[in-house]
Amino acid sequence: MTETRKIVIDPVTRVEGHGRVTLLLDEAHQVTEARVHIVEFRGFERFVQGRPYWEAPVLVQRLCGICPVSHHLCAAKAIDEVVGMSDETLTETARGMRRLMHYGQVLQSHALHYFYLAAPDLLLGVDSQPALRNVIGLAALDPELAKRGILIRKFGQEIIRATAGKKIHGISAVPGGIHKNLSPAERDTFFQGGEIPSVDTVIAWCSELIEHYRAYHARNRAWIDGFAHDPANCLSLVGPDGQMDLYHGNLRCIDAQGKRILDDINYHQYLDHYAEEAREWTYMKFPYLRVLGAERGWMRVGPLARINVCEGIPTPKAQAALEVFRSENGRYSHRVLHTHWARVIEMLHCAERIREWLHNPVLQGEDLVRKGGFHPVGIGFLEAPRGTLIHHYEVAESGEILKCNLIVSTTHNNESMNRSVRMVAERVLGGQRDISEGMLNQVEVAIRAYDPCLSCATHALGQMPLRVQAVQQGEVVQEWIR
Repeated sequence: MTETRKIVIDPVTRVEGHGRVTLLLDEAHQVTEARVHIVEFRGFERFVQGRPYWEAPVLVQRLCGICPVSHHLCAAKAIDEVVGMSDETLTETARGMRRLMHYGQVLQSHALHYFYLAAPDLLLGVDSQPALRNVIGLAALDPELAKRGILIRKFGQEIIRATAGKKIHGISAVPGGIHKNLSPAERDTFFQGGEIPSVDTVIAWCSELIEHYRAYHARNRAWIDGFAHDPANCLSLVGPDGQMDLYHGNLRCIDAQGKRILDDINYHQYLDHYAEEAREWTYMKFPYLRVLGAERGWMRVGPLARINVCEGIPTPKAQAALEVFRSENGRYSHRVLHTHWARVIEMLHCAERIREWLHNPVLQGEDLVRKGGFHPVGIGFLEAPRGTLIHHYEVAESGEILKCNLIVSTTHNNESMNRSVRMVAERVLGGQRDISEGMLNQVEVAIRAYDPCLSCATHALGQMPLRVQAVQQGEVVQEWIR
């Protein structure tokens, strides 16, 4: 009889939400199965039904306290369409305020992930003591780096407060626009420095952070390149001429070699191209492209996918950083830990965009909201920090939400994340009788690279199989299966 060894990592740490990993090893200590289980359940797609559509931008962001702005804005983009508007027909002030809010969100979320969640592994080492492998240990190792991380994130949060009304769970984006502009006093806060750094300081720090990671990569290239390399289809929105656009654009998907699978399609057509698969061991679904099927049609989204998909970045310093990245790693990179390099490039891009918008007087405009005629369907897409986010609503003429479909970034990355976990588990644990904490932490490092938001990703009731067993004295006496 073949003996199977089961190793469970529960919980996965330094991620948002609750999950665990199950690893199965055979008698030769080779990994035969590796799965990421999402064990929490959120029912947002169901309990928004019956609520008035104008509540959606405020209600759905309760999915998460880390990326509420992304849900707030994506829902607002969808609900704009219910009231007869679109991103192109909003007022200039509304469009600018929403974009400024979004860039602040991506900046602060990337800073949180890089400094608080990922850097302890990278800089302290995957085998370092768990009690020290955290942001406190990082501060002891490099106080200036940790301080900058805190202040960059604070800067992003203050941008959110100024545009959304609150740092967490804001209220500014409303159907057809925005409920406030940016006053000159609020604007000037971000140029002056003081309790929060000036925008120019943040840009300088982000530029230095890219060089810091680049130097780390040069010292540790063998480990980074060998950690997990999994060629994948990559998906993101792109703006005009295929440039990176984190807020609005058409949908592009390329294969691992750069061949286009979805060629800048209007994202309202996504249902013609998307399907979702449920599996019995997780509450999180597996999206895939219909044209390729479930086996080959899975997608990677997020920072690394975005710099693979885009032709360039429309801000000068971030574009220069992208060119360096590509010169050293090739046009298309599928090394999972390169996600961190891509993430800090996006931080610089967001800081540059924030400066551009802060200098734009349109943010002091007073024309904030417009509405047209009623439409029963609204679809919103944007690039959240973790990748492509989808909100889709169907609304009754009386105003109640009839149907809601949410496909979040972490759900897009589900298959890719599971494959990376298995790849690292096979490389690190395969053939090893004695398994250390540091070895298991490398499996978690693979998950953290995706910066998963597990609570966001488990919103759907769907058709999750349910098995209930009645056990008496160790024997199953009755079983019910849905």
